Amino acid sequence: MQVDIHASWKPYLEKEFDKPYFFDLVNFVKKEYHEHTCYPPGKKIFNAFNHCHFNDLKVVIIGQDPYHGPNQANGLCFSVADGIPHPPSLINIFKEIEQDLHINYPKSGNLERWADQGVLLLNATLTVRAHQAGSHQNKGWETFTDSVIKTINDHKSNVVFLLWGGYAKRKSKLIDASKHHILQSGHPSPLSANRGYWFGNKHFSKTNSLLEQAGLKSVAW
Repeated sequence: MQVDIHASWKPYLEKEFDKPYFFDLVNFVKKEYHEHTCYPPGKKIFNAFNHCHFNDLKVVIIGQDPYHGPNQANGLCFSVADGIPHPPSLINIFKEIEQDLHINYPKSGNLERWADQGVLLLNATLTVRAHQAGSHQNKGWETFTDSVIKTINDHKSNVVFLLWGGYAKRKSKLIDASKHHILQSGHPSPLSANRGYWFGNKHFSKTNSLLEQAGLKSVAW
């Protein structure tokens, strides 16, 4: 099955595209996009992979679901298109970066600039129906994205996995901590952050320190 994904990923994921669950998933997504407004735009469903090529990948951030409001989702977890107001979780991410690295709060919430440096911004579910959070969960996306995590685990080393919140932390079972780095904290959503589970985690400086120790270039957050 042809999937609009960067060529660097194809040797590792092509076998997934030919599995029965993926055929069912594609048919479900096509029907949803035909009958309802869905996000992100069809051509951006695999945007995270098209900006973060497999060979360049060094950091993985795991989200749950795309944003379900108009013009927000651009195929990368926590990211929004240029010119779109920053959602609460993204605001808290940028505030933590500000405190951790003394970097000015950015104007754009478009995180393609991170992805282009080797940060895979992976939602567990890659599509959603407008204004219905979680509407495309348990349709096959999680099987695919779990396979992506396992592929990275098996074929890469010294990857830094940032697991924020309970849902992302459950993915730690797919990761070999003896060959990769796992940093965990509360979710950047206001509910978690305002209770003290997010701010001060210093994940961005810690990530860069781990990358530099492995002889890799740090991320310009």
